[in-house]
Amino acid sequence: MNIILLRADDWLDAELAMVSDHRATHIRTVLKAQVGDALHVGLLGGECGTGVIESLDLSSVTLRIQLSDPPPPRHRFDLVMALPRPKMLRRILRQCAEFGVEHLHLINSARVEKSFWQSPLLRPSKVAEALQAGLERSRDTLAPQVHLHKRFRPFVEDELSSICAGRPCWIAEMGATRSLADTPAERAVVMIGPEGGFVPFEVQLALSVIANPVHLGVRTLSVDTALTTVLAQALPR
Repeated sequence: MNIILLRADDWLDAELAMVSDHRATHIRTVLKAQVGDALHVGLLGGECGTGVIESLDLSSVTLRIQLSDPPPPRHRFDLVMALPRPKMLRRILRQCAEFGVEHLHLINSARVEKSFWQSPLLRPSKVAEALQAGLERSRDTLAPQVHLHKRFRPFVEDELSSICAGRPCWIAEMGATRSLADTPAERAVVMIGPEGGFVPFEVQLALSVIANPVHLGVRTLSVDTALTTVLAQALPR
């Protein structure tokens, strides 16, 4: 945990906040902080800054807060991803938060099992938990907005162009002749398929609407590796 994220109900007044959950435990046992120590803090959804420890005991930590810094810049790619298998979903959500992705669209695909949509990890509380873990690692306060789309064709035909809003749309496809690394350094939407990739019909539909094919290299990648490969090629500065 590289930042202590504060929620609205943590505040005692305009300058003081108190934490008494896993954050307090982390401050005491991992950081081994003492009264007077300054910690990196941030308001979830807001600014970053410093929290100076006013008091601590076995159950809580009180911090005097000063917020003045903006959160890190957003990644220039928004993502459209086929819903991954549940055991991979939490990791992918966390990685998107670590990289500063602004919008993540999880979509259906022919190779997405119907049972994936029933995963308890898609509950809003579980999604928020995974995203917060990524924010805490990357010292960020702005979580990605996660959107769920359970029907592939209506999403591509009716929503994808609006989501792109004039930006390029790249679809990762093994047989593409152009590398994502060779695309212009501008904001864009990138589509990543499931294990095994999008089926030909899905690729052709996306291409007919707005997408252009790109490859991520000569190797076949797992979904989580493809995600980090995409995002690492366009890190915010």
